[in-house]
Amino acid sequence: MAKNNKNQNKRSNVLVGTEAILITYVCYITYFAMTQLGYVAKTTFESLVVNIGMAMLIILFSSLSVGLYETKLRETFRGIIRRIFVSVGISYFVVEMALAVLFPSLKIDGFFLPISMSLVILALVFFRYFTNRLGLLGLGKVRIVVLGAGERASIIEKRMRRDVDRIGFELVGFIPVPGDNRENGIQNEKLIHLNIEQNFQQFIADNDIEEVIVACDQRRGTLPIDVLFEFRVRGVEVTDLLDFMERETGQIVVNLMYPSWVIYSKGFRTQNYLRVALDHSVNAFLASIILFFVWPFMVITALVIYLDDGFRTKTSVFYKQERVGLNGQLFKIIKFRSMRADAEKDGAKWATVSDSRVTRVGHFIRKYRLDELPQLLNIFKGEMSLIGPRPERPEFVETLVGEIPYYNQRHNVKPGLAGWAQLNYPYGASIEDSMEKLKFDLYYVKHQSMLLDVLILIRTVEVVIFGKGR
Repeated sequence: MAKNNKNQNKRSNVLVGTEAILITYVCYITYFAMTQLGYVAKTTFESLVVNIGMAMLIILFSSLSVGLYETKLRETFRGIIRRIFVSVGISYFVVEMALAVLFPSLKIDGFFLPISMSLVILALVFFRYFTNRLGLLGLGKVRIVVLGAGERASIIEKRMRRDVDRIGFELVGFIPVPGDNRENGIQNEKLIHLNIEQNFQQFIADNDIEEVIVACDQRRGTLPIDVLFEFRVRGVEVTDLLDFMERETGQIVVNLMYPSWVIYSKGFRTQNYLRVALDHSVNAFLASIILFFVWPFMVITALVIYLDDGFRTKTSVFYKQERVGLNGQLFKIIKFRSMRADAEKDGAKWATVSDSRVTRVGHFIRKYRLDELPQLLNIFKGEMSLIGPRPERPEFVETLVGEIPYYNQRHNVKPGLAGWAQLNYPYGASIEDSMEKLKFDLYYVKHQSMLLDVLILIRTVEVVIFGKGR
């Protein structure tokens, strides 16, 4: 895994360096062309370095902020284009303001900056097309083979069918072993039949295999321990299927978990003292900053809800509902009302994609997550954090705890306004959906950190801007 991470970091570094050169080159060519055509007056070398250098650095930072250099970025090419537009668009305004405030005398006049930024967008889009679609800069790809071709191994075939799911590795094939459930196992992937005890080591050497994924259904008496030990000593990574899926998909496959894996795996650590001590203060401070920017939208949302049906039904624009919080404690969550006043006259129900109980205004505020903004008050009260698993209703939790293994472990951290599960699996309207979201919630519980929180915040802003999800 260390080698894999090293390769992925190398790929990211090469990508950042290449795009830095590309941005610099495009900006310089733009300047050269505009000076030759007489649209821009020639300037000093110092001015040119400041303008182009600042543009390049801020674009790289913005690209990093919107996730364009994530080694595990799961995004369509259209999504990558959107991220590039957002990144360069934000950079344009930041560079304009920075130059005006810090270096007003060095700013290149005319339309240099908007034209160069527009050309940078085109250059980055074409560059990403060739790198992503044609497999260029594939320095992060690791050649792997899966030991096992049964029911457990089939999770790779089912969950990682697309090329974008396998961007970090090259799957050579699956090796069936005794005890595999072949009836429910691999159906369409390449199977490699060989004598593990005699030919496995030669196969690894001949095919430049860097990592072996252990995914057999029965381990006792079937795992070639001595062979795997030899691989590990010689630098070939040996990775459990659960660790592999966690690393590549950003989720924990709950239905494959077993107690010893939880006991010995890294993560699930109690938050450090400083993080615990500052948790409420930091969340309240960040919530204050968010409230400073969004309060006009909150006022407008409340007014529109009132005019839509609040005045007629004499119902509050807010909606309070009991939810399960940290360590199973109950609290009242506050949201803008997006459903009819009589939405739950027949009792608690799962919300659905085309829920008839949602009002006209409710569809819009749900799409752009405006209904969630009053939960800033829950953060001020210490009942929620900005980042964490979404709190669920106690009526549903009681059912889910009985149906889904490890479900209660999501309550080991405070619930959040935004979460890892909402970014990766945006809608949940059944026990099956709750199982899928739990895989991402447990990943967050296991890996919670300030860096992960920042990543979730940045991607949540993107979701709000583009109106993704519910």
